[in-house]
Amino acid sequence: MAFNVNILKLPVIKIGSEGPIVRAWQSFLKGVEFPIDVVDGDFGKQTDQATRSYQQRNGLTADGIVGNATYAKALNQGLIFRLPNLSANTLLSYLGFGEAEVKDLQASLNKSAQLSPPLKVDGDFGYTSSKGLAEAYKKRDVRLRSELQEALSNATKQKLGEDLTSALDILNGYAKIQRFRLSGPHWVDSFPTSRSIADLASPFRQCVESFQKALIDAGCQVIVTATHRPKERAYLMHYAARIDRRDIAPKYVPSMASVDIEWEHYTNAGSLQAAKDMVEAYGVGGNPVSLNSRHIQRLAIDWNVTWNGNITIKDANGRMLTIGNPANAALNRALWTVGSTYGVYKLSNDPPHWSVDGY
Repeated sequence: MAFNVNILKLPVIKIGSEGPIVRAWQSFLKGVEFPIDVVDGDFGKQTDQATRSYQQRNGLTADGIVGNATYAKALNQGLIFRLPNLSANTLLSYLGFGEAEVKDLQASLNKSAQLSPPLKVDGDFGYTSSKGLAEAYKKRDVRLRSELQEALSNATKQKLGEDLTSALDILNGYAKIQRFRLSGPHWVDSFPTSRSIADLASPFRQCVESFQKALIDAGCQVIVTATHRPKERAYLMHYAARIDRRDIAPKYVPSMASVDIEWEHYTNAGSLQAAKDMVEAYGVGGNPVSLNSRHIQRLAIDWNVTWNGNITIKDANGRMLTIGNPANAALNRALWTVGSTYGVYKLSNDPPHWSVDGY
């Protein structure tokens, strides 16, 4: 391999080192099944031992020091994809792309993905070209790799030489990562909401359990749809809804450290469509989505409660009450009153939502 490790300006790391590169190194070691319990950015004794084991297995000097020789081996095994804030320009320089090859790549992306508007073929693979690369993978998916190899000029292929296959593999892997950072319905699988009452905080959990028992004993059908919602999911739902409702432009959405999402697509239309698709995937509808919901605090439950005809239900004070139509807890204020005796309060403008205080 002739990839230029120096381009990446990676620091030498060893026991006692700290920071994001250490975190990336630990993540890589853990990913290739060396014993790393915690990825914390602190190069301690366990990381030192795992590093020595990695070096020994790969025919390197097993000194626990991660320098260019160790980096060169690991980068080709996937470390490159774990480096923080790796720009496409830097990656391409590492892979041996000069200005002429970058121009060729930009033209090839235009051809393969039919990008509209087309990328400017200027040899600068900056912000717009990076967005174009992600868009190209979004449109062409697994076909992009072979299409780029076919579209690139003979001059570029000759320049990259024996590194061509590996360079395109790495570029394709990078493009895939950038594509799936983009907002869209695939994010619905991240940071899942619990549907378990057991995940609610005490004593609210016991209040819900008592109310649920009363509902079931009365003959209600009870389907729990949400209890604890991670703050990351609330962030995703909140800003997807705000973008979809045109309350905020994608470029102004604040970042969240634990959510590596990119709200801005190659085109504004793409950004808006992705937000719309997210809203539909989350089932938000027209409901409010708070960043500081009681769901995050484990103090709320969303559930669908229905029944047929009249029911007789016991409130928390032991009184037996008859509840009729509407046969849906989202609309029946008499049942809301029953819930309040258990310490479970209805939020009137959010059909499935009940909480510790009605918010």
